[in-house]
Amino acid sequence: MLSYLLIPAWFTILALPFLGFSGSFRLGAALLACVVAVSIAKTQATLLEGLYQRMERLKGWTVKFNRSGMVLLMIFLALLPLGLNRYSIDIAIIAGIYIVLALGLNIVVGLAGLLALGYISFYAVGAYAYALLSTHYHVSFWTVLPIGGLLAAIFGLLLGAPTLRLRGDYLAIVTLGFGEITRIILNNWDKVTGGPNGVIGIGRPEIFGYTLNTPEAFYYLILIMIIFTAIGVSRLNESRIGRAWIGIREDEVAAEAMGINTTGMKLLAFSLGAAIAGIAGVFYAAKISFVSPESFTFLESIIILCMVVIGGIGSIPGVILGAVVLAVLPESLRKFQDYRMLAFGASMVTMMVFRPQGLLGASSRRRELEPADERTLEHEDESLFDVKRGEKIE
Repeated sequence: MLSYLLIPAWFTILALPFLGFSGSFRLGAALLACVVAVSIAKTQATLLEGLYQRMERLKGWTVKFNRSGMVLLMIFLALLPLGLNRYSIDIAIIAGIYIVLALGLNIVVGLAGLLALGYISFYAVGAYAYALLSTHYHVSFWTVLPIGGLLAAIFGLLLGAPTLRLRGDYLAIVTLGFGEITRIILNNWDKVTGGPNGVIGIGRPEIFGYTLNTPEAFYYLILIMIIFTAIGVSRLNESRIGRAWIGIREDEVAAEAMGINTTGMKLLAFSLGAAIAGIAGVFYAAKISFVSPESFTFLESIIILCMVVIGGIGSIPGVILGAVVLAVLPESLRKFQDYRMLAFGASMVTMMVFRPQGLLGASSRRRELEPADERTLEHEDESLFDVKRGEKIE
């Protein structure tokens, strides 16, 4: 109950310099109403989640439901550009780029549990790789696409090899420094990168002689990239490698004691996440046809990390949802330019208070953050074991 009053009071104080006493008071009252509504919705969501878990026991029905839902979602996404204008399609493309980046960072942060704050540097490596190869050597987009991912993966290995022995805040500081070093090099190496002026005239992708230069073409291209990336990350998550990453995230010492090569697995996570960012960078350079160091700032790394955290660490659908929300929300708040970041921060804090596991958090993450549910689950497992043991004894 105390949190219901503290959050609106806090934002009321923050809004005082902008809205005055009356405006901030109205904002606090509105936030209090929203907090109460969210609390009620959370209670209802918990009940619905329990109902859904019971329905999941009906094998076959859930599989058919998921398949039909995916088919309907694919049809909706395929037809989406037909009902949007050029600006909205561009926003959808930007959201798609962020989805690919968030899926790559989810491998590093969500699965392996490595806090990386310089992730945007691998994105820059891919973008500049295509920019330089396209403008100076006229290399095609499809040739540079794997090259950009490979170069970013090599940079990930070069960064990870000496630093992955560090943990927690120390690793975050080192990766942050690497991201800033990359941006400074791009900004000052004028002869190669063009410095602050960047690189212009980057070539567009071509398919069978057709040049992709329309928003609709880039939309379908990024949609295909999202599908392949999501399938690849999902398969990794369900494999032995994914289980090893989760074990490292939960307890690195215990994972190493069980025979997992923790250093090698962390290097693999770092390089795969970097490769996905590099591929996204190649697409970005082809779409914008211009790159500059200003597109790869530290703020971009923080935004991508927020997408992973808000969507749900370790959850692929949650990461996709978080990327869409944080990519579309700032654009929808352009009319409130002065208060956009305030609303953005308020939504982040509210989200972390009322649903720290994310919008669509993984079940394991929910058990970490809600010990009561974990104890209930343990009691259920113990009682089930007792029943089975009793059956065997009889």
